[in-house]
Amino acid sequence: MTQYNYQDHFEQPAPAYDQQQYHHQPAPVYEQQPSQQQLAPVYEQQPQPQQQLAGQFAQRFQLLAGNIERIIRGKHDAIELALICLFAEGHLLVEDVPGTGKTTLARSLAASVDAEWRRIQFTPDLLPSDITGVSIFNQAHQKFEFHQGPVFANIVLADEINRASPKTQAALLEVMEERRVTVDAEPHPVPRPFLVVATQNPVDMDGTYPLPEAQLDRFLMKISVGYPDHASEVEVLKGMPTGPQVERLPVVARSSDVAGMIDFASRIHVADPVYDYIVALCGATRTSPHLRLGASPRGSLALLRAARVKAAAAGRHYVVPEDVKALAVPVLAHRLILTPEAELREVTPAAALGEILAGMPVPQAA
Repeated sequence: MTQYNYQDHFEQPAPAYDQQQYHHQPAPVYEQQPSQQQLAPVYEQQPQPQQQLAGQFAQRFQLLAGNIERIIRGKHDAIELALICLFAEGHLLVEDVPGTGKTTLARSLAASVDAEWRRIQFTPDLLPSDITGVSIFNQAHQKFEFHQGPVFANIVLADEINRASPKTQAALLEVMEERRVTVDAEPHPVPRPFLVVATQNPVDMDGTYPLPEAQLDRFLMKISVGYPDHASEVEVLKGMPTGPQVERLPVVARSSDVAGMIDFASRIHVADPVYDYIVALCGATRTSPHLRLGASPRGSLALLRAARVKAAAAGRHYVVPEDVKALAVPVLAHRLILTPEAELREVTPAAALGEILAGMPVPQAA
């Protein structure tokens, strides 16, 4: 098998921090003051080597993960995937049984970042304008004025999204893909960074509306938090009611830092064999005998963006095939539709994808 050096042609100066695009905000007030080293900007004014910037990215990434783990115990993998969604400019769908910390995960992420966040409780009577906003006629000025809805925030929690009608669910389609809302033919951009964290329960399905495939495809990942292990649940019980609370979590990253980290992650180097591996993997889902519908090119792009962030979170300035393999199931499984025969045999999309991964050769590093 051909071997390849994934760092080839990438030892070049990193781009300088773009102040015109990302304005540094004043430092927020911290309830528990992090160290000066933790608060140092991720990107300095002068260009730095890519490896050094990747190390700074990894340090801030782990700082955010550790802060969230003060609330969500024993769920490092789920927290890491949520942060990858944030820095890949994707969206996250969390499906699990009640009481496992789906909403708390989203709230902890929002509390750790100095950014605006909103929560929308989805109910059957919720209207699209309750999410996007509405134009109201101002009699004093004799014109219509747009009043923003709760979707105009950096982090939006769509709680129990499958309890709203399909018409209301569709109100998120444009903003999740294009990061803008069009009302009365007038586009209104949402702030950057922008992340939608939606939750839904796989049980108690009475009165719910399953998300259509077009909307599921808008989510970068679909994950499950799961029950905590015995030791973690004991820690949760011991910490109540005096333990760490979401409202008291310290802010450990500015929104400008997050925007800069997003920009850096988008420049992580990807070698040609890794591109080929991603395309071959997604192409195999379209020909699998277990699948009626495979991953679209949007799925390929999502897997590429997520792999770049995972590489940066590991302190690397280049992607390796292991990054792609580690993210294939959370990024692609919810985009796949099984054939009726596979459903009868109780084959899951994750199992079908695992079979594809096992049978596909991985490019080897030199």
